[in-house]
Amino acid sequence: MKLSIPAKLFLAVLAACALVLAINGIAGRLSFERAFLGYLNEQGVQRMQQIAARLGNEYRKHGDWGFLRGKPETWFQLLRPPQVDAEDVLDHAPPLSDQSGVIMRLALFDGQGERLLGNPTAAAADAIRQAVVVDGRTVGWLGMVPLEQAVAAGDVRFYQAQQRAWWINGGASVSVAALLAWVLSRALSRRLRALTSGIHKLAAGDYATRIAGTTGDELGRLVQDVNRLADVLEQTEQSRRDFMADISHELRTPLAVLRAELEAIQDGIRPMQSASLAPLQGQVQQLGKLVDDLHELSVTQAEPSYRFAPIDVAAVLEAALAGVQGRFADAGLDLRADELQAAPLLVHGEERRLQQLFANLLENSLRYTDRGGRVHAAVLREDTRAVIAIEDSAPGVPGDKRSRLFERFYRVETSRSRGSGGSGLGLAICRHIVQAHGGEIRAEPSSLGGLRIVIHLPLLP
Repeated sequence: MKLSIPAKLFLAVLAACALVLAINGIAGRLSFERAFLGYLNEQGVQRMQQIAARLGNEYRKHGDWGFLRGKPETWFQLLRPPQVDAEDVLDHAPPLSDQSGVIMRLALFDGQGERLLGNPTAAAADAIRQAVVVDGRTVGWLGMVPLEQAVAAGDVRFYQAQQRAWWINGGASVSVAALLAWVLSRALSRRLRALTSGIHKLAAGDYATRIAGTTGDELGRLVQDVNRLADVLEQTEQSRRDFMADISHELRTPLAVLRAELEAIQDGIRPMQSASLAPLQGQVQQLGKLVDDLHELSVTQAEPSYRFAPIDVAAVLEAALAGVQGRFADAGLDLRADELQAAPLLVHGEERRLQQLFANLLENSLRYTDRGGRVHAAVLREDTRAVIAIEDSAPGVPGDKRSRLFERFYRVETSRSRGSGGSGLGLAICRHIVQAHGGEIRAEPSSLGGLRIVIHLPLLP
């Protein structure tokens, strides 16, 4: 069975807490046994050295251990700290070694290893030993029971009480950790369910779905990203529907004309002659222009298809103006360059796309400017940008409609009519070309009475 993320989090926190408690318990016990008990044993060894020195002096005086055999009172007298007399022993604190029971853990052995006095357990192999040396000769041994054995043997109840306290503390800590992990996993599970539910709805095509409850943490930022993705998907879906509707609308008119004309020819209403075929040829050309523009629109949206290089944008605009002078003159329009930068204005661009950009803008002015009007072009440097402006005379575009000029298939029907033969994609293509070059394009009212298109392109450093 696969565990959910909240369940894994719950188990991970619980296991981590239990592991930390186990490590702390083991480390505490080792520290107690090796550090604290070791320290007390070291104190006992120092005390043994002092007692061994006193026993050596007494042995030197008497010549053997006879003065101690069967005389425990003399033994305890020698074990007593030298600075404390019998009458004021209660007025002085004994050494730390004596407080930890060193005296009761000691035993004296003669040179042959026979115990004379003291704790019988000190004869064990793991006992701590200290030689009693007189004039360079070992005459006996002091043995001391290690504190670990003394604790294990005599303080079992204390150790058991410590174990019980440790288990109680561990159980309480694990319970608190389990409660906190459960609360955290429950909150996380609730947020994950909301997130997964929203993503499933988006995957099913419900792009109006939005996930509530955003916060400042990672999940909150993920929810914000999913909501932004939902916005993009909703806009994309709406754009797709609008695009399909626009395409069907644009195709319907020429197809309807073609169908009607062909049916008229088939029914004998119109004779099969050049005059009858001319409208069909015009509709076919309009369909071809629409298909070409759709292809150009798709290509200009794909930035990887561009081949960028340093380009003098002023030279490209000047060449575009020279190429359409004749057509503007035939249409009765005055085309002039108001201001062209003399020094090169280098941009990171593709020459063919920039030529297409200026050609589309000039074609737009040629198609929609009244006869006898004017079209002016200018290019200049503004800080780190090249500014290109193309403006024409009447008719103009109302202010509430200028912002939509760069949308696909949008036309201002009252002035820039469908009768001019445009597909409504030229300015949309221009916008994508400018954006692919990292620039901006906008429409403004012209001082000549028509429309002014302004383009900003970043210059090369």
